[in-house]
This record gives sequence, C-alpha cells and structure tokens, in this order.
Amino acid sequence: MQNKKNLKIAFFGSSLVSAYWNGAATYYRGIVRALHQRGHEVTFYEPDAYQRQENRDMPDPDWAKVVVYPATEEAVLQALEDATHADIVVKASGVGVFDELLEAEVLKLQTPDRTVIFWDVDAPATLDRVQHNPQDSFRNHIPQYDLILTYGGGEPVIQAYEALGAKQCVPIYNALDTATHFPVEPNPKFACDLAFLGNRLPDREARVEQFFLDVAAKCPEQTFMIGGSGWGDKPMSPNVKYIGHVFTQDHNAFNCTPKAVLNISRESMARYGFSPATRVFEAAGAAACIITDYWEGIDFFFEPGTEILVARDGDEVAQIMAGLTEEKAKSIGEAAYKKVLAAHTYDHRADQLDQLLFSKISKKAGELV
Repeated sequence: MQNKKNLKIAFFGSSLVSAYWNGAATYYRGIVRALHQRGHEVTFYEPDAYQRQENRDMPDPDWAKVVVYPATEEAVLQALEDATHADIVVKASGVGVFDELLEAEVLKLQTPDRTVIFWDVDAPATLDRVQHNPQDSFRNHIPQYDLILTYGGGEPVIQAYEALGAKQCVPIYNALDTATHFPVEPNPKFACDLAFLGNRLPDREARVEQFFLDVAAKCPEQTFMIGGSGWGDKPMSPNVKYIGHVFTQDHNAFNCTPKAVLNISRESMARYGFSPATRVFEAAGAAACIITDYWEGIDFFFEPGTEILVARDGDEVAQIMAGLTEEKAKSIGEAAYKKVLAAHTYDHRADQLDQLLFSKISKKAGELV
C-alpha cells in the first residue's frame, strides 16, 4: 500500500478543465486540488466530448494530471488500462460518454490493494432512474463498489443507496474553493438587483420560471440578469438581461456585483434535500447576499435570515426583494462569507475524504488478514 500521504487516484469524470455544460467542474477542481495539497496524486480522465475542450476555461493544472481521451470505446478501454497504476479508482456519474461501460469496467480493477468508488454528482437523478427501472444496468453494480460517494442528499440519499445494496454511502458536500472564488470589485456589466446563474435543464426550468422569470415580470421597477447556457429562446420580460454562458473567471464579479443572487435547485435535488448547489458556496465565498428556494437541510449549511434568505415561492422572492436594502444585503453576504470560510471549504471536505479513504483502505486490508 502507498504511503498514507501519497495515494495514487484515478478519476473518471466529465471534465476538470472545462465548465462548459458541466456544472460539476468547480466541484471536481476544489476536491482534486485539496487532495493534491494533502500529497495525493490525481489523474483525471475525461472524454473529448460536447465541445468542452473547445470551451476550456483553464489550462491543465499543476495539481492534477489530465488525460483527455477520444470519445470511442477503444479509448475508454485504454484509459482504464492506464488507471491500473492507481490505489483508488473513481468513476463519477454523468461522464457523458460510455457511462455504462465505465460503470462495469472499473469494477474489474478492484483488487485487495485497489479500492473502486462510484462518486455520484447527481444522486437524485441516478436514484430516480434505477428505482423506476429495475433493469437499469447500474442497479446491479451498486453493491459491488467499495464505496458510494455523493455530491449531496443527506440521509434520504444514504438510505436509498443502502436499500439498493451499497456497502457504504457518504455525502461529500459541495464547498468553497478559496483559490478560485473570493470577493472582488463589482463589474458594471453585471449590475442588477437580482441575478441567477444556471444552465437550462428540464427539471430546473419550471422552477426558474416560478422563482425568477415570473418575479421579474411582476417587478418591472427592478432589474434582473440570467446567465447560463440554453436560455436564448426563452421568453423574458424587458427588465431581464440574458448574458449566456458565464466563464468561471467571471463568477466572482457576477456574484459580487448584484444586490442579491438567486439559487434555484433542480426539482429532484430540492425533493431529496441536503443538496446545495456548488454556486451557493461560490456566491457565499464572494460575500454575496444569497436568496435560495427552500429545501430541507438549508440550516445545516447556513442560518436562514442572517446568512441566507429563503423563499418558498416566487411571491416570497418578490417580497424579499421589495424589502432588501443595500445595507441588509451586505450584512447577509458578510455573514455567509464568515460561515463558509469557517465550515465549508474544500479543505474541510478533503479532511473528511482523507479520513474516509484511509478508513476504507484499512478495513479492506483487515478483511484479508
């Protein structure tokens, strides 16, 4: 077994170097960078797909080796062969290319000295899929993984995975990457009363209409801004400005400039609860005043009313905005910033993950004695 401070980790995910149609990018970056800082060596395998390489928002980092492979079955199998150097092999959900093949083939890499993990960055969608389709190929793989990690979900997700036979399921929540997200000077191009950032997805669209677009239509005296891919043909009132994809380097200014920023959960994540989006922590790390739709578990991360504002529907968003002064918004943003630095950085998550990995490795080794 490798030295405790120098695990070799092979990570199969959607993309580390491009956030284009890839909401997990900043999550991967924060986790992988923090693991590197603890002495681990991470190789991140990602397919050349969905124009992500043409829309990179960062070069290859010095804290991970990035292997971009062609979107072919042969290339996937070659990447898996390359991953046999690792002590830990991670298959993330939503790679987007040959997911079923990867889910099955990584399990063949299990050995007494190699731990294989499934890391679900969209547990609500995965669980909904396998629970409604007993023939889903992933369902039979769940009990075979040494460990299931999830992007969020809390006890409902843990129980759901354990009911499907998971040996162990542990949430590793989103967090703040202090190296990339922090307060900056406001940028006039992002000036507005309320801003929302998120790609157009089927189980988010209705909630965006309710919590953002309908509110804007009812509040013509205020200004609104929406960023993210896919909204170009969506009907919007004249006081809404659509700015398209917002690159990662602009996230800080996007969060710092408006009076408030809005978090809108996807329907499935709101239903399971305990699933804060990465952007909640990014915005808190920029000391933004955050308004979020309600979901169970908010108070596990931030104190409603003082560190974050919570709305159960569009009318409550409008009410909050009507009474939100610049002073109050600043106070809430500063309180969120203090909380996220104290409890919700990727250093905190990596400490948790480090303990979990070595506990799993030690247990596996003990079972062989």
